[in-house]
Amino acid sequence: MNSATSNFEVDATGVSPKQIHNLIPSLKLSDGNEIPMLGYGLGTANYKSGDSADTISEPIVNATLTALNAGYAHLDGAEVYGNEVELGRAIAQSKLPRSSLYITTKTIVRAGDTVTQSFNRSLEKLGLDYVDLYLLHSPFFAKNPEQLQAAWREMEKIKDSGMAKSIGVSNFLISHLQTLFDIPGGLQYPPVVNQIEYHPYLQHVVEGEDLVAFCREKHIAIAAYSPLTAITKARPGPVDPIYTQLAKKYGVSEAEIAFRWCLDQGIVTLTTSSNEERLKGYLKKLPSFKLTPKEVEDIASAGKEKHYRVWWTEEFAGDDRH
Repeated sequence: MNSATSNFEVDATGVSPKQIHNLIPSLKLSDGNEIPMLGYGLGTANYKSGDSADTISEPIVNATLTALNAGYAHLDGAEVYGNEVELGRAIAQSKLPRSSLYITTKTIVRAGDTVTQSFNRSLEKLGLDYVDLYLLHSPFFAKNPEQLQAAWREMEKIKDSGMAKSIGVSNFLISHLQTLFDIPGGLQYPPVVNQIEYHPYLQHVVEGEDLVAFCREKHIAIAAYSPLTAITKARPGPVDPIYTQLAKKYGVSEAEIAFRWCLDQGIVTLTTSSNEERLKGYLKKLPSFKLTPKEVEDIASAGKEKHYRVWWTEEFAGDDRH
């Protein structure tokens, strides 16, 4: 296996991380804080809506406890998922020290809400005094640049309060990020993370624009959700034979190849699996191997032959690769 064991401080520049002591590394954010590079996401599979929105889901609590007990310290939630109460209960029931956990939540900025109101509501549901990372869930709530900029000013005040250690964004394109950087008087705190749908069939490269490269230039870390899309939703496709060949070479699953492809680009990666054996397997196997730079590039090149987007399809034309 192409194993690496030398110590390496990962940062947001996209340099391939090296493991130490068979652990998933943490990524150094531009504000000096660190984020574990593998996280458990409470979205999609644990989404609550409709009649279930106002009831406590013990299966979601138990699934989150499974992740915590398996060794996942990074938990990624959002107000719109409807399960912040369950996330908070799982944290409390785990009896783990708060300082040992990395908790993310997000605001969708609903009509009539301020970012501050949304944040205070999330803290109450989570039962926490602070979160490690707070994100604007998407830019699409804003009807104009000024509204997006005003929301970010609120985010900066939340960071100043100490109740969010880091602040960032999700689903932002280059134009949205540039709107933030164009705030009159400049940014007090630039976003440190942009969490996006990212997999070989959605690399956000189009017409000379490269979202990941732009983020790295601005020292914004990338976090990937839906990294298994090429396996779970978009088959058949051009990366299939590469995943199969590499899984055989390294003695791991194709899912672990897909995760490793993100990790080897210095990208924080989220899983939503609730299978205890699978969750433990990721923590055990992912630190045991690395893809070569050529293998990372082979997957990227093959992925550009196909386009597939899972989320926010109402905001994009079918062939829009932004």
